[in-house]
Amino acid sequence: MKILEITNVDFSLTHFVLPLMRALRAQGHEVVGVCADGPLVAQTRAEGFRVETVPFVRSYAPLGQAKAFWALLRLIKREKPDMVHAHMPISGILARVAAKLCGVPCIAYTCHGFLFNQPSSKARQRLSLILEKLCGHLTNLYLTVSQEEAEDARRLHIHPHPVAIGNGRSSTLFKPDAATRARIRAELDTEETTPVIIAVSRLVRHKGYPELLAAMESVPQAELWIVGERLQSDHGSSLDACFHKARAALGSRLKCLGYRSDIPALLAAADIFTLPSHFEGLPMSIIEAMLTELPVVSTEIRGPREQVVHNQTGLLVPANTVAPLAAALRTLTLNPALRRRMGAAGRKRALELFEEENVLNKTVRLLLGQAQKTNRVHSPAHRS
Repeated sequence: MKILEITNVDFSLTHFVLPLMRALRAQGHEVVGVCADGPLVAQTRAEGFRVETVPFVRSYAPLGQAKAFWALLRLIKREKPDMVHAHMPISGILARVAAKLCGVPCIAYTCHGFLFNQPSSKARQRLSLILEKLCGHLTNLYLTVSQEEAEDARRLHIHPHPVAIGNGRSSTLFKPDAATRARIRAELDTEETTPVIIAVSRLVRHKGYPELLAAMESVPQAELWIVGERLQSDHGSSLDACFHKARAALGSRLKCLGYRSDIPALLAAADIFTLPSHFEGLPMSIIEAMLTELPVVSTEIRGPREQVVHNQTGLLVPANTVAPLAAALRTLTLNPALRRRMGAAGRKRALELFEEENVLNKTVRLLLGQAQKTNRVHSPAHRS
């Protein structure tokens, strides 16, 4: 069976979709990745996958969306896949409509978060809901990464049978490692006794960086390591002014590490993980931190509140606030025993709910099972 895995940008393909592509290929299927061009495409191609690029744009720009849609139509007509599996809101809408027009037998979609649940104008939220409902009718298999999104899809009549599959990461890759901790801290000139708070995400405002940088002024004992960069396709105002102010206030306690490929090692060297986002799907970064036995400080929003058990595996604070975030970080910074207890509980929970192999096996089973059902419906014997 030929499967097109379609997502918006190379970052999503590499960090979210590539493990599923590996699992499907291991079952003997031809898997082709589709996303906007970017430097991370090379990583997927290096593993022997074919990646086709489409000029996706992460905005409502009509001309840009039209170009991406026509490119998708040409691609799908040429490839003649047995299944299109789409990801992300805008690319997911375009891919499902194009797949339907091209007569693809099986159309699957994984929802990583709804645009109508994100801050925007009422008109855009209504448009997003209308498009999700229309495309839901085109979708044979409707998956979500979070339970709340599955409940939304059912309640709002987007799809009658959404399935929450979660997200997963490997517990053999993300784990505590004392030797790695010592090495990374030496490389970054951080004392073993210094509490390290780490944030791993794109450098965009909705990840809560203005609040986090301000909160760190009230956590004088700790360093903050920020891992990530702003993507070319990211929108919204720049954070340059926030970081300039923070560097002046925090000095050497702020270490901006940029894009890194050694995330497991950096997490193993840290003490506390934080993701004070304004909205999320089901963050992979929180799973990675939990598996590494880091207590998590996040915001009480969709996604993180399914992952973090408040006062057991971490602390949840209101979004868009500074003082509660600072208090939570300060509490964990000053209490190593509490950090260890929450970190151990977090890894146990992650092993139960977010082990990558289990999530991938479930996803593959659902995709292939739906493909079999759809093929029976489209078979000549059935049509006769």
